Amino acid sequence: MKIQAEALLFDNDGTLVSSLESVYRCWTRWAREYGITAEEFARVELHGRPAAEIAADLLPPEQVPEAVARIEELEVSDVAGGVRLLPGTRELLESLPADRWAVVTSATRVLAEARLAEVGIRPGLLIAADDITRGKPDPEPYLLAAEKLGAAPARCVVFEDAPAGLHAGRAAGMTTVALATTHTAAELSADVLAKDLSAVSAQATSGAVEITVAG
Repeated sequence: MKIQAEALLFDNDGTLVSSLESVYRCWTRWAREYGITAEEFARVELHGRPAAEIAADLLPPEQVPEAVARIEELEVSDVAGGVRLLPGTRELLESLPADRWAVVTSATRVLAEARLAEVGIRPGLLIAADDITRGKPDPEPYLLAAEKLGAAPARCVVFEDAPAGLHAGRAAGMTTVALATTHTAAELSADVLAKDLSAVSAQATSGAVEITVAG
């Protein structure tokens, strides 16, 4: 399948990189520190959501700021050796003009930059949890990225592995490509489905990018 786009917008964890082992290791330790039972913890969706929202689901409001700072501390300290590039990531990003793509993540800027630096990715534009007031599945993060890149939302393509992120992309009026890296295809609703970014190639033209997604 071929898609014409002005900009490509990528989620980070589960899309460009995998840090799932680090995420669960750190959040499990965090939950123990705050006295959250395994049953309570299991009921909360971690993937693709800002830490502040997860903490707010589990703790009284007055504890949330301190708890968010603590999980960021744990995750940043666990970056070394805890992050790996997913297939196709480097090849695809290196084929794109720097001003035609962005990373749009639910992580804080400090954590996102640490994870990306660990694998040698330095995006020209990074939209993180610090930059928005409403996280995925709200469309705000993706709309902000489109605005910063000067691209029309309808001409943006979102690459995501999580249902919350795909919902955000659709709500922003963007074309969505679901990557079956952390969820099964049956759990993902998108315009296009791919196994990972190794199935995606791109060719920059004047003012546009032609994306090919292998079937």
